[in-house]
Amino acid sequence: MAGSDSDVIPVLFDTDIGSDIDDAVALAYLLRQPRCELLGITTVTGDTRKRAALAEIVCAADGRTDIPIYAGLTGPLLCGPGQPNVPQYDAVSDRPHRADYGPAADAIDFQRRTIRARPGEITLLAVGPMTNVAALFATDPEIPALLKRVVLMCGVFTGGAGHGPGRREWNALVDPVASALVFRHALSGSLTSVGLEVTEKCVLPADECRRRFAGAGGPLGVVADMAEVWFRNVDRITFHDPLAAATVFAPDVCGYEAGRVDVVLNEGPLSGMTLWKPDPPQGPHRVAVTVDAERFFGEYFGTVGVRGDVP
Repeated sequence: MAGSDSDVIPVLFDTDIGSDIDDAVALAYLLRQPRCELLGITTVTGDTRKRAALAEIVCAADGRTDIPIYAGLTGPLLCGPGQPNVPQYDAVSDRPHRADYGPAADAIDFQRRTIRARPGEITLLAVGPMTNVAALFATDPEIPALLKRVVLMCGVFTGGAGHGPGRREWNALVDPVASALVFRHALSGSLTSVGLEVTEKCVLPADECRRRFAGAGGPLGVVADMAEVWFRNVDRITFHDPLAAATVFAPDVCGYEAGRVDVVLNEGPLSGMTLWKPDPPQGPHRVAVTVDAERFFGEYFGTVGVRGDVP
């Protein structure tokens, strides 16, 4: 699966690791993806320091102590439920990690400086609430034009299940104002979002995940420990964030459509709902509309070094 140096993609990873297990599963993929130049990790929403600690512990398990990690904004920017808890931290809190990740503003400044140092090169992969990314775009309006791509796990676009009225997606509704800012200000043609209705087609039951993760070691070994906290309440892993990550390096695991995304902004039950209007090929946004789940799982487990037929 290794590519040439010209295939390497520099990535900034913005994540709410520590709530749903899929963020950690995605980070393990990025660490093992030979074409990923992981420039840094920023955490978002709630106790971002615990989230940063989790990112540090997963990275350290792969020997990657060189990756900058920053605790970002706790959010939301204005309204929304936020996401305060980080339950998976308890599973690995006894492992070595820093106690101080600096003020939240440092995370936004790190993103800004990194993008400005490499204009037109970097993919910003955001798989949590959009608080950090919205603050980045608002404080430096030139940043969207300096990014090569923005890839999100955010929204529901073409039907399927969601949270509460309007089939809303969690990342979008946790900080709806931030979600709206990101879709509004991303450079036309640069933003791709992988929505809930597509990621929900990439699911493995808990026992299958245990079989595949067992004995993997490295970052996936730590993720396996974190996953046991998740499995106390959920009997499966839906690979929301790993699918978004995989589209950066293997875009053909999904099919896409161009159009426009708007976000409902009010304090009612539809706040954070994503409204999709197809407009090929002129739309400023691109969303995933289909996924080849078998191909995705081959990409994921082949990259992290786990055989699909583990007994």
